[in-house]
Amino acid sequence: MREGNLSLRAKYNVTALFYDILDYPWERVYREWRPLLLGDLRGKVLEAGVGTGRNFRHYHESVELTGVDLSDVMLKKATRKAGKADCKIELIHDDASVMQHVASNQYDWIISTFLCCVMPDEFQPMALEQFSRVLKPGGKFRLLEMIYSKNKTIRRRQEFFSAFVEKVYGARFDRKTVQFIERSPDLEITAKRFLKDDVYLLVEGIRKET
Repeated sequence: MREGNLSLRAKYNVTALFYDILDYPWERVYREWRPLLLGDLRGKVLEAGVGTGRNFRHYHESVELTGVDLSDVMLKKATRKAGKADCKIELIHDDASVMQHVASNQYDWIISTFLCCVMPDEFQPMALEQFSRVLKPGGKFRLLEMIYSKNKTIRRRQEFFSAFVEKVYGARFDRKTVQFIERSPDLEITAKRFLKDDVYLLVEGIRKET
């Protein structure tokens, strides 16, 4: 685990105790998206930043899922949800910017929901290197993130909540995830679209075949 992520792990080991309750207002929206984001995935899937495992029940029964998270407390909660899922799930306590316990060239898909808006910018290129390492050539990724809106009313609301969001979740609305992917020699963005307003950005792409 990278030293700079230790404080993030400590934060989430506390936040995990209340996460599902804290996140409930947003989850009323997210639960409508999860089947659309996950239902078409097949094969071997790596979910980076599984949290408490809210995505698990939406995977197809044929999926072989590996779930990675920085927080061991989050993983304990995810383990309970994994037991109720239809697909096969292996959970790994690991840093997404290192993934030392994940083999190379294994996965058809990488999925993450709100991982990169939590991950500090200095670690994102490292995480993307890991994504390209563990994906098969031609493997795909799908990342859901939050960014600052260009709508003044929405932006003011985001700025009002930004201190709370960063303190509790470690998340920021100004991460440079898309720029980092565009600079990656191995990953290519194939589609971008917003799921709500111009805030919830879905980024889809592929590992280039070399």
